[in-house]
Amino acid sequence: MTEKPVVLMPEDIQRIMGKDAQRNNILAARMVAEMVKTTLGPKGMDKMLVSPTNEIIVTNDGVTILEEMQIEHPAAKMMVDIARTQDSEVGDGTTSVVMIAGKLLENAERLLDKKIHPTVIAKGYKIAAEKSQEILNEIALKIIPDNDDILKQVAMTSMTGKGAESSKEKFADIIVKAIKQIQTDGKIDLNDIKIEKSKGDGMADTELISGIVIDKEKISNDMPPVVNGARIVLIDFPLELKNPEIDTKISISSPEQLQGFLNQEERLIKEMVSKVKDTNANVVFCQKGVDEFAQYLLSKSGIYACRRVAKSDMEKLAKATGGKIVSNLNELSPSELGFAETVEQIKHGDDSFTYVRGCRNPKAVTILIHGGTSHIIDEIERAFKDGLGVVASSLKTRMVVPGGGAIEMELAKRLRTFGQSLNGREQLAVEEFASALEFIPSTLAENAGLDPIDVLTELKSKHDAGERNAGLNLFNNKIEDVLAARIIEPYKIKSQAINSASEVANMILRIDDVIASNGKGKSGSSMRTEMNEEF
Repeated sequence: MTEKPVVLMPEDIQRIMGKDAQRNNILAARMVAEMVKTTLGPKGMDKMLVSPTNEIIVTNDGVTILEEMQIEHPAAKMMVDIARTQDSEVGDGTTSVVMIAGKLLENAERLLDKKIHPTVIAKGYKIAAEKSQEILNEIALKIIPDNDDILKQVAMTSMTGKGAESSKEKFADIIVKAIKQIQTDGKIDLNDIKIEKSKGDGMADTELISGIVIDKEKISNDMPPVVNGARIVLIDFPLELKNPEIDTKISISSPEQLQGFLNQEERLIKEMVSKVKDTNANVVFCQKGVDEFAQYLLSKSGIYACRRVAKSDMEKLAKATGGKIVSNLNELSPSELGFAETVEQIKHGDDSFTYVRGCRNPKAVTILIHGGTSHIIDEIERAFKDGLGVVASSLKTRMVVPGGGAIEMELAKRLRTFGQSLNGREQLAVEEFASALEFIPSTLAENAGLDPIDVLTELKSKHDAGERNAGLNLFNNKIEDVLAARIIEPYKIKSQAINSASEVANMILRIDDVIASNGKGKSGSSMRTEMNEEF
């Protein structure tokens, strides 16, 4: 009898095993790191991303670049995930985390060539990551939440290189004021800071409003353009009659019946508006629609009204004005009102905005960004989000570290000393982990047009001499005490980046078999070639 071959998987399954799988995954991860490498630091370059519909994004924000590129390779997707985690946890350092992970894998490849087993490398990397966290905790600097100057420096360091340099001091001041305003019992919810964008004027005209700006205009020209001493009612029901949910037919056999029907409709709308007027409100923000007759009645009473206001804006208005969102017309009462000094419609170019200013102790504020083009405004918005993230993170942990590559050099130096105390092959992995951290200052130098080898050599000698705050000041291209130069970063950026990068590197290293289904309409070789097509 002839033995039949055993078929484990269907024909459309593709499998890459052993060294091929490892090298394929490592190469994909390295290519992701190489892609964002040139955007690092104050002298980093930008990327222009063009979508199939010809939408253009110009940015040097790591996570934005990776998300917009629609990466397909599974190992490369894991790199995008750590950038997303870094962005949601801290708001900045997305390029750094991807670069460290890519360099860890590149260095691991050298150890694989020396016949060192992947699990040994992964163990060494885990030991190095844990030791790095210990060292970080030891050398991080404690800050006082009231020290606004340090917080501004943290924000400025984060925004450097994102097109905001010319106004970074003003922006940093706005960020710190906004966060201090919305802080409640030491807790910060960045969703309480609304970022609104307006094309026109320069970025230097960007302002912080102690209240809310919404991109809505008053619904009738007869309404007052400005309301002083605003008494605001927030409603999420429509000021119009509901349409029946099922098909309804009404038979009318005489003009009197038709007139009676219309009069009834008007009377119901009048009742709705009179209930709003009874609260003594002079401003209405409605989440739903407002009937034309209701608009006329509100205008006649001198009430300023906006309709179709987004739910998120309604929630921010409630926090800023102290009002309550009312869902039932019969529950409207003066006690539900919010208050503001002024509610005003202001036009910027073709856009009309409603400003709600002068709120009593607002727990929601607005940053209104101005700029010449939508691309500039979008990049300034990303810079603000990074700045808000790092200041909030610094206030949460109350710890900061020196920037400019100083912390990475100090970590690398101490890790090498620690590695010598290990006996096994893990020592080699710890050594490669240390050299991966040096990739950050090396790239900072390279992106600034300096010689990375000269810079690394000088940094090493200064750190060996005990100057642990020695880093790159790229404003004057000198190696100096970065704390004195006010280049400061949050502790959380480095802590999160080292954790995420080492975890993803270890996960990718331990993969020795990739089994992939081609799905619908994909060729059998797609797994192998996809990476080259994407990058």
